[in-house]
Amino acid sequence: MGFFWTIVVLIVLLGLTWRYLGAYMAAVFEGRVQFLAWAERPFYRLLRTGPAEEYEQPWKRYASSTVIFSALFLAFGYLLLRIQGSLPLNPQHFGAVAPALSLNTIVSFVTNTNWQNYGGETTLSYFSQIGVLTVQQFVSAAVGIAAAIALVRGFSRRSSPTIGNFWVDITRCMLYILLPVAFVAGIIVVGQGAVQTLAGPVVIHDALNGVTQTIPRGPAGFMASIMQFGTNGGGFFNADLAHPFENPTAITNLLYIWLTLSIPFALTYTFGKMVKSVRHGAALLAAMVIIFGAWVSFTAYAEHQNTPAVAAAGVHSSVGNTEGKEVRFGIPTSALFNVSMTQTSDGAVDSATDSYTPIGGFGALSGMMLGEVTPGGVGSGLYTILIYAIIAVFIGGLMIGRTPEYLGKKIQAKEVKLAGLGALVMPLVVLVLTAIAVSIHAGRAGPLNGGPHGFTEILYAFTSQGNNNGSAMAGLTGNTAFYNVLGAIDMLIGRFGILIPALALAGSLAAKHVVPASLGTFRTDNTMFIGLTIGVIIIIGGLTFFPAISLGPIVEQLSRGRFF
Repeated sequence: MGFFWTIVVLIVLLGLTWRYLGAYMAAVFEGRVQFLAWAERPFYRLLRTGPAEEYEQPWKRYASSTVIFSALFLAFGYLLLRIQGSLPLNPQHFGAVAPALSLNTIVSFVTNTNWQNYGGETTLSYFSQIGVLTVQQFVSAAVGIAAAIALVRGFSRRSSPTIGNFWVDITRCMLYILLPVAFVAGIIVVGQGAVQTLAGPVVIHDALNGVTQTIPRGPAGFMASIMQFGTNGGGFFNADLAHPFENPTAITNLLYIWLTLSIPFALTYTFGKMVKSVRHGAALLAAMVIIFGAWVSFTAYAEHQNTPAVAAAGVHSSVGNTEGKEVRFGIPTSALFNVSMTQTSDGAVDSATDSYTPIGGFGALSGMMLGEVTPGGVGSGLYTILIYAIIAVFIGGLMIGRTPEYLGKKIQAKEVKLAGLGALVMPLVVLVLTAIAVSIHAGRAGPLNGGPHGFTEILYAFTSQGNNNGSAMAGLTGNTAFYNVLGAIDMLIGRFGILIPALALAGSLAAKHVVPASLGTFRTDNTMFIGLTIGVIIIIGGLTFFPAISLGPIVEQLSRGRFF
C-alpha cells in the first residue's frame, strides 16, 4: 500500500472512530452501556463500591484511589520481577531482574510509559511479559482514561461535590473498551503472522556454514495489540515494531497506527458528547490534527533529505535518508509511524530514531516537548490539552477584558494556578534531570556519541520518560543504576505531577455553577479559539525547550551545512 492510500485509509478509519468510538465511550462512562453488568458486579462487591450515587468520590478521594491503586501494582510488579527465576512460564530460565532495572521497568509500565532499558527476549520470562507487563498495559491505560473522564465531568456537572468513582471508571474502561478491541485486534495481528506461542526459543543449525542460531519466540501478538490500543508501546522484542514477529505486514503496520491514534482522537468526541457540545470537542480535535499533520509533513520532508554527515563524506542519495528505516514500508510511512508514536504516549517506533537526520529527530523530539497533546496518550492527551485550553481561555479573557469562562464555568485564580502547574511540571523535571545528567560522569558516560548528538540522546531520554512516551534514541546506554533511578523519578513525576492537578481541576470545576453565555462571552468553539490553543501549546513548548533543543539537533544540523 502506497503512502497516499495509507493516509487516505487512515483518515477514513480515524473519522469513523472519532464519531462512533467516541460516542460509545461516552455511553460507557455515563452508564448507558451495561451488557457486561454481570461481570462488573463481582469487582464492586469485592471493593464494596458501585456505580450508585452514594459511592461517588470527591476529587481528593478519586486521586488517592488512583495513587494507591498504582502504588500497589508498582510494589507487586517489582516483587515479581525480583523473583522471576522462581516463577513458572520461564522456558529461557532467566533469573531475577536487577533491582534498579526492576524499579525502572515497573515504574515505566505503571505510568503508561513503557520505557525499556532491557531486551525483552533476553531479560524477561513469559510470565513476566504476560503477568506483569501486559496486565499493566491494560491497567495503566484505564487509569489515564479514567482521569480524563473525571475532568470531563468537572465541566459537565453543576455544583457537584463529586467527579465519579475511580473503581467503577477503570472497571468499565477495561471491560467495555480495552479488552474487546484488543482481543479482536490481537486475532488480526496473529492472523497476519505475528508470533503467539508459549513454546521456547527455536534453535536452528545451518549445515552450510556450521552456524547455530537461537530464534526467540513468545506470546508477542496479543501483547502488541493492547500495547498499541492503550498507547503503551512496550514491545515483546528489543526491536519492538521493527521486528517481523510483532509487525509482520503492511496491514499490521497500518492497524498499529490506527490503534494508537484511535482513543486519543475519539476522546475529543466523548468530551463533546458529555458536555453537550460536540463543537467544543471538534475544536480540540482540530487543534490536535493541525499540529499532528504539520509534524508528520515536516519529519517526512526532513527524512527525504540527505543525512548531513553522509553528504559531507561525498555520498548522495536520490531518495533521502534510508539509514535505520523500515525498508518494507519506506521513508514517509516510517516517518508517519514514528510521529504517531511520539505524539502519543506510545513510543513503539518501527524505525531507528537515532539514525534520523538531526532535523528529522527534532520532529520526533519536539512533538513530545509540546506535552503530547496532539493527540497524546489515552486519557492523558485529553486532560493535558484541556489544561492548555484553560490557559488559552484565561489569555482570551484578558484580551476582551472580562472573567474567562469555558463551557459556562468561570476560570479563576485557582484553576489558572492548577493549569499552570500541570503545564510546567513536565518541562521542569525534564530540564532539571537533563542538566544533572550532563553535569556528572555517570550521566555523560551514557551516550555513545559525543557533541550535540550525544546531548540530544540524553535530552531525548528524559523528554520521553517525562512525557510517559517510552521511545528512545538507541545511542544512549540507559541500563545503568544512574539512568534507571533518574528515569523512574522522571516517569513518576511526569505521570502524577500532571494527573493529580487535572483531578484537582475536575473537583474545582464540578463544584462551580454554570454561567449563561452572553454577547460578551469569549467563544471557545470557533477558529479563533483553535488558533489560540495551538499558539499556547507551541509557545509554552518553545519557551521552555528551545534553548535546550538548540544545543542538540539544531546545532548538529547547522554544523553540517544548511538547515534543509
